[in-house]
Amino acid sequence: MLRYKIVPVTDLMQNCSIVWCDETNEGVLIDPGGEPDMLLKAVKDAGVELKALYLTHGHLDHAGGAQSLREQLGIPVIGPGKADQFWLESIEDQCRMYGLFGLRNVDPDRWLEEGETVPVGNESLKVIATPGHTPGHIVFFHEAQKLAWVGDVLFSGSIGRTDFPQSNHMDLINSITKKLWLLGDEVKFIPGHGPESTFGRERQSNPFVGENAF
Repeated sequence: MLRYKIVPVTDLMQNCSIVWCDETNEGVLIDPGGEPDMLLKAVKDAGVELKALYLTHGHLDHAGGAQSLREQLGIPVIGPGKADQFWLESIEDQCRMYGLFGLRNVDPDRWLEEGETVPVGNESLKVIATPGHTPGHIVFFHEAQKLAWVGDVLFSGSIGRTDFPQSNHMDLINSITKKLWLLGDEVKFIPGHGPESTFGRERQSNPFVGENAF
């Protein structure tokens, strides 16, 4: 069975998740956006043995701590889709624009594509390509427990921004309505920012992609 703990990081309050298998205590960090020392303490407190760093997309607040953690721990950085390479190569430039410090560019050990799976101990997460917010954005889905880590695709009561380079609003809407909704109303999702919700709740009431939005 999977367990997880959300650790908000940076001034942008991005939800980094420690996700682990309770049989092996082996786990991963999804979207280590910064403050690596705090993340490592949270991992230690949870008794988790980190095996990899998983990225949903290339923005600095989701990927900015990955390079430092990889160097400290000697574990791979996996994801997102290759179309986000330009974002990962410009994290330090993004930092200067936002007045942030300590976040670094990162070159993943492996890019991910639709339909692949990645391990978390004895469990696995399915990769779903969800472009729109960024072109290489992905979602990690655990089918058995109906859990999804959706990055900045969908939020409680909102959706991801599409005013960035290579963002596409229609692609984002299609990623949500033609992919995420099909996973089931009961799916609980962990967004990149803010509180958790379910696909069913958002499908009914989200003003941007809910039943009354179109």
